[in-house]
Amino acid sequence: MASAAVFTHLVRTLAPHEPLSFRYRSCGYGPGMQTIPEGWLDGDENAILDFRYTKSTRLSWYFDHHVTAFGSAEEARAALASSDKAHQVFYEPTYGSCTKLIADVASARFGVESEALAPLVAWADVIDAARFPTAEAAVDREEPVLKLASVVEHHGDGPFLKDMVPRLLERPLDEVARGADITELYRPLAAARETFIKRVKQAGTRMGNVVLVDLSDAPIDAAAKFVTYALFPEAMYSVTVTRQKQHIKISVGYNPWCGKERRHDIAAICRRYDGGGHPVVGAASFPLAEITRARAVALSITRELDT
Repeated sequence: MASAAVFTHLVRTLAPHEPLSFRYRSCGYGPGMQTIPEGWLDGDENAILDFRYTKSTRLSWYFDHHVTAFGSAEEARAALASSDKAHQVFYEPTYGSCTKLIADVASARFGVESEALAPLVAWADVIDAARFPTAEAAVDREEPVLKLASVVEHHGDGPFLKDMVPRLLERPLDEVARGADITELYRPLAAARETFIKRVKQAGTRMGNVVLVDLSDAPIDAAAKFVTYALFPEAMYSVTVTRQKQHIKISVGYNPWCGKERRHDIAAICRRYDGGGHPVVGAASFPLAEITRARAVALSITRELDT
């Protein structure tokens, strides 16, 4: 959502006198969706932000920061080599967030500043890169912007983005986060988060340097990221299995507050199972019918991370 807002500001600034209209689509990795469907790229200009690259003559803009953004090193080289005014590719895996990448490219390459969006860029970078001072701070939801983040994670489909992106461009971030509709949407999520935390506390199992949490026995209504690190602060890694509405998800992460140096590339591990992410965090998805396989994969990853 933050990337969409900053990108929209960039395009509007580059074409100040054109009657532009925008359509937003939300997408997430899952079985059968590793790239954007060609049919989605049906605008006069099309952008993919913070998602895996899709090779297409219809693609006008591409921004991403994941080390698994491309299907192969060859595809990455070809995409970057073909970048021109009609097909602009901006990729930098050293960035903590795609939002910050877009803001920096807008400033350095196009001379477009976004001072009013600075708080949004800063918060997106903190959330995406887990730049919280402690695990407890990452889990805490007293801060309105973090409540907004939870709402986006749960409700952030196309219609939601259509309403929220213009709002972020017109009003201060804190005002948007404190909006009555956001408060109302967050209320049931708060209760669901508490249930999730209790389930993690009950199901979490330490296996050496790793905490394995299998929550696939029942669907989850809302997750609380980083809660495993708050509950198991000495664990270096976490592997969590959850049942979503349409798939089983394995989330893998490194605990940045454990005080120990990371020894594994999590993105590379997840890529083996058609997933991806960053060296410090990643995920892979499986069809609901493959729950037994997903559990076996989670156990295998846990054992690998403990070596």
